[in-house]
Amino acid sequence: MISKNKVQEFIRVDHAGERGAVKIYEGQLLALNTIVKNEDLKKKIEEMKVHEEEHCQFFENEIKKRNIKPTKFLPLWDLLGVGLGFGSTLLGKKAAMLCTASVEEVIEDHYQNQLEKLGDDEKNLKEKIKKFKSDEVMHKNIAYDSGATNKGLYSIMDRLIRASSRIAITISEKI
Repeated sequence: MISKNKVQEFIRVDHAGERGAVKIYEGQLLALNTIVKNEDLKKKIEEMKVHEEEHCQFFENEIKKRNIKPTKFLPLWDLLGVGLGFGSTLLGKKAAMLCTASVEEVIEDHYQNQLEKLGDDEKNLKEKIKKFKSDEVMHKNIAYDSGATNKGLYSIMDRLIRASSRIAITISEKI
């Protein structure tokens, strides 16, 4: 059994992460609705965004129900998420899909780590995280099937997104 404080950290960071994912997709859709025209990519992103909104809503409810303060960095994460989504989409389909794949791989590991620590006293939370992890893996696979690559110069973007995601996780757990 893990401490109440640790569970609160899990919920705080997962809320921030899922909200960040929604914001990334909003940024991608903004680019797709204004500058970049790719209906196939737009449809995929809209479908994945629905899952992220479901995840975000669950953690939003948990934050309220358990009286947990969200991370103080939400406004910054919102701005950075929209910017990352918009910017990656301006770079093209491969970059937009790499953005999804890179973030989802970090989240997959993050959720796995949480699942290994959560006990039976948090059965509902554990089941939700398990389902959400499965959705994230599906998004990662869609991204790679849709052209994401971390070869060549894309490897720099991949490393930057992964490092940024890990930093945001660490900060959001505590602040």
